[in-house]
Amino acid sequence: MSTDRLEQGLRKIKEYVSEEEAERMMTSDTLKDLAPDLRKYIVEFGYGEIYSRPGLDSKQRQLVTLASLVTQGTEPQIKTHVKRALTVGLTKTEIVECIMQLIPYVGFPRVQNALSAAKELLENE
Repeated sequence: MSTDRLEQGLRKIKEYVSEEEAERMMTSDTLKDLAPDLRKYIVEFGYGEIYSRPGLDSKQRQLVTLASLVTQGTEPQIKTHVKRALTVGLTKTEIVECIMQLIPYVGFPRVQNALSAAKELLENE
């Protein structure tokens, strides 16, 4: 594990979550006993390498990420990334329209499930 990549990933993830949440991610991982390196890989590779690439800003990255997660139907991750999308400044309307845009490609059930997953977070906006 490269300490530089981990540090870069931690710096990047703090653009999307609070300092406390970033710390909690690294120390309170529910899968730590089963897969102790998973969280480090997510931070090092996902945020240290992929999210740190030039070419897209944080809002654009979150739109792409949300679209991908909706196509996969991964409810817990949709909730996580809706929260991160709001943190980087996407509006409720932008998030809803991102998800709605996917109806022709993934169908009504996936979009409805994604909006249901996002509903609680978006109702507070």
